[in-house]
Parts: sequence; structure tokens; C-alpha cells
Amino acid sequence: MTDTNSRIWTKINSRLGKHRFFYVCRDWERAAAILGAQKCFIITNYGQEAKKISARYKNIILIKEKKLLDTNELLAREEIKSLVKKNDFIVVFKNTPQIEKICARNGWKLLNPPSVLAEKVETKISQVKWLGNLSRFLPPHKIIICKNIKWKQERFILQFNRAHTGGGTILVKTEKQLNEIKNKFPLREARVSDFVEGPVFTNNNIVWNDNVLCGNINYQITGLTPFTDRPFATIGNDWALPNKILSKKQINEYQKIANLIGKKLSRDGWKGLFGIDIVMDKKTGKLYLLEINARQPASTTYESQLQKKASSENYLTTFEAHLGSLLKIKYDNPELTEIKNGSQIVRRITENKKINNTKLNEAKKKLMKNGFNAIAYENTEPGSDLLRIQIKNGIMTEHNKLNEIGKLIKKCLN
Repeated sequence: MTDTNSRIWTKINSRLGKHRFFYVCRDWERAAAILGAQKCFIITNYGQEAKKISARYKNIILIKEKKLLDTNELLAREEIKSLVKKNDFIVVFKNTPQIEKICARNGWKLLNPPSVLAEKVETKISQVKWLGNLSRFLPPHKIIICKNIKWKQERFILQFNRAHTGGGTILVKTEKQLNEIKNKFPLREARVSDFVEGPVFTNNNIVWNDNVLCGNINYQITGLTPFTDRPFATIGNDWALPNKILSKKQINEYQKIANLIGKKLSRDGWKGLFGIDIVMDKKTGKLYLLEINARQPASTTYESQLQKKASSENYLTTFEAHLGSLLKIKYDNPELTEIKNGSQIVRRITENKKINNTKLNEAKKKLMKNGFNAIAYENTEPGSDLLRIQIKNGIMTEHNKLNEIGKLIKKCLN
């Protein structure tokens, strides 16, 4: 439960005054950090997990419909229009132009940064231009029309402008594969990059006024079966592994890149959370920037829960700092709580191997029996979250290799 007596929550409650704060999201877990907080409410889809949570916390409002509603669909509901009053604050997981229009039409104060800036920063083609001289941190790359790409006897990464959970990133391995892409999308613009093989790391950072708070680096678990059938899909985070495989020099370089990107975002008017993904070349040890997530990364919630357990009064969780920035609370040099352990992994919906509700419940029971926290989702689209497993310790022994805890989790899913 959120500690509403902490210093930051006293400031948040003071800032809210007579206003109320609504976090509107498709999945309640994205906003779990404000469960039980005063003047703060979660609006989300009805589901079995959400129903259990609502029995414990009265500030979660469930919308029951035949299908799961996206954030913009939730905001457009008539009962929400009567519940959320003019000048109440709205926060969403990821902002869109449609969400902005709904909020403006109803007089709600949307606190997320502008969607046009997020789009510019996240999409693969515009990102290169936005980065400017910071594009030097990317792997060697070029922007090119597909029909003009030439095969040079080496694997490379091809990315179209938009991607999500690995869906728009293609590892081109053969000339035949390249020709198929060229024939299908001859005039489509793409970003072509050298393939850098090695472990990927990510972290959650906050822009708070002119300041950048660099969050805890975690190892990004990617593409492992049976959790996903997409080789570039992010499926989890391990906060224990980075300290075992990154040198102090590499950690400093990582933080330098995060800080420079945060400063640039700040100059463009960004506030709140953003994430970066960085790959370490396994041959040279050099770090390269892979992604910028101009939004609240999915790992924020569990990171904040781990921080809450380890926190002292002088430190903040990642989500608390996010709220402090969005609400324009005066920055007084707080620090993020450091964590060096814990992990989470997600079983995503795959194309060929479906899991019915009976099997899902059996897997969840096995996981809970072994001391893991398991959150089930009611999504149906391939690639979306099905089961999120949260662990107090790390689950990786090295890059792409599960430790004994990780193997036990995998066994529970079979």
C-alpha cells in the first residue's frame, strides 16, 4: 500500500488541493503504485484480478464491458464523464492525440507530456533526427527506402517507423529474406542498423523540471521461450544481473547517455518518466542506444514496489518521482531508492500455443505455491501480456540463461 504519510505524498496531497487525480489505464497493474492513496483513483477494466483488488482498495473504479477497453475508450464512457469533474487531473500510461482531444473536450487536466513529442522521440525514423548529435550513441545506421537496401553478406537490423514489443524490428539474416521485404514494401522508409549482439539493459528515468533522475539499471529479458515467440519481444527485467556483468565504467557510460537524453527531453518540455534500452556489444563491451520509450515503462510498477520495501524517508520510488514531476511539485533534490535485486517476467500470448483459462489458473497456483507473485491478464491479442510473474530475487545467471529460480518458473508454465 502506498505510504500516504511520506514527505512526497504530503506534497502531492497539498498540490491536489480540491482537485482529484485519476489514473486511467487498460490494466490496473500499471497504476498499482497509487492503490490506497488519498484523492487518487484508478479507472480500469473489470476483470477477476481487478475485482479482487477492488475488494481491498476503494479507490479503484472498474468498468465492465463485453471486451477490454483501451484507455481512450474508457475515457469516452458516459459514466466517466459524470464521475470526473472539470479541472480534475488525468494521467494515462501512454498519451495519444485521441486521449488529448477527449480530455480537452471535457475540461480535464491531462498531465502527460504532449503526444506529438512522444511520437517524435519514439518512432524510429524521426528519432534519429530528434537525437541530433546524440545519434552517435546508436549503432551505425542509415535511413533508406527499402528497395535501395543492398545485401552485404552480413546480418543487420531493419526497423520500420513504429514498433511495439519487438513487432517492428526485423533481424535480416539472408538475401532472400531481404528481397521478400523489398518486394512487399519497396517504397517504405526504414532504419537499417548494424546488428549488435549482446545483453540489453534498460532503466526508468524521470525528467523533473531541469533535472534528470537516473533510475536503477536492469537486464532486459528478451525473446525467451516459452514466454514469447517473438525474438525481440521484451518479456521481463532483472535488477540483480547488471551489477554482475557491467563494469563501473560501463555503468557510468550508461548513466551519461540517460542523462543526456533526459536533458534534451527537458529542453523540449518533457516531464515525468522515460526509459532507454542499451545493448552491450559482447565482443567489444561498447554500449549502444537501442530504444527510447517516451512514456511510463511497464517495469515502473514493480520497480517502485521493490523500492518501497527498501526505501528510507529520504528516498523516492520511481513512480513517486514521476507524479512529483507531472504535478509540478518543487524539486528539492530527492534521490531514487537504489535496488540491486528482484525481477519480473511476463508470459505473452503466442501465435501457435494458446493457454486456456484452466491452464492459466493452474500455472498461477503453481507459481504462487512456490512463493512468486503472479498477475493474470485477460488480453487476447498475440504478443500482449497473459501472466506477469514477480520475484524478490534475480532469475538470470547470465545473458539469455535462466538460473534455478527462472527454471522453476519455466517449469510451472509447462
